[in-house]
Amino acid sequence: MLNAQWLETFVVLCEEGHFTKAAARMNMTQPGVSQHLRKLEHQVGQALITREGKGFTLTPSGEAVRDFGARRRSEERHLLELLDRDDAGQGHVALACSGSLAMLIYPRAIAVMQQSPGLAVRLEAAPQARVLEGVLSGLYDIGIADHRPTNPRLDGDLIGSDDLCLVTPVGEPEEPSYADLERLGFIAHPDGLAYADELLSANFPNDYQGVDRLRIRSFINQIGQIPEPVARGVGYTILPRSGVDAYPQSEALTCVKLAKPVRHELWIVRRRGKVFAARTKRIVSEIIDTVKELTHYP
Repeated sequence: MLNAQWLETFVVLCEEGHFTKAAARMNMTQPGVSQHLRKLEHQVGQALITREGKGFTLTPSGEAVRDFGARRRSEERHLLELLDRDDAGQGHVALACSGSLAMLIYPRAIAVMQQSPGLAVRLEAAPQARVLEGVLSGLYDIGIADHRPTNPRLDGDLIGSDDLCLVTPVGEPEEPSYADLERLGFIAHPDGLAYADELLSANFPNDYQGVDRLRIRSFINQIGQIPEPVARGVGYTILPRSGVDAYPQSEALTCVKLAKPVRHELWIVRRRGKVFAARTKRIVSEIIDTVKELTHYP
């Protein structure tokens, strides 16, 4: 690689056409300019100038090195300008999180994109394992996980929590028994059985006998549709609070107050050492505000 300082001295010398003027512009001595020139010629293995009295002319190699130096100076100036104007309204941001949280975050992302036509946001609803794998591989700039990342190449910041809600139709008992739940039947979904093991075993330890004994009334894998049968009185389900809040007819649902609430932590996950661009910081701020607005039951 060419020495950047020697190259810059040579470009200035070419622009000034005189050793003394180049030395004054570079705040150097004239012998210092000559020394930089000799070292650069030695590095490229070619003579760069032909001296003519007090002046000089460029050799063909000198012209090529001068043009290269001018291009590099221009590229460096452009790079510094880009770094200096890290614009929160320009560029791409990719993130992943659970489906229920995605339903709350995406409307905020849309609002940000409306304000900033140069900003593109890609949001993917994904299982926890894929969220972490995607951040690690660079597929996502950020992910939201329900636990602190254990991989040594990932960092995480705790931003809040999301309650697991036992969701029943409006009009059902405020403190349902396990028999009441069995009468309704469970609206299952991809994460539902794992949620049931967590929540029902904690709050109905004498009655709950495992997911294989649940009365399954229906199954749906579209996150936005899970509350629909509950709102219509067909069954009950278990969802994160974010999934309940995102449902347009949430007034038709009851989140039962439980003796032993179950909460999932929410962590912003990134690759270790990664410095967020301004656009990513802007989206992270929206995510944090979203999480703050989630209702947590005592």
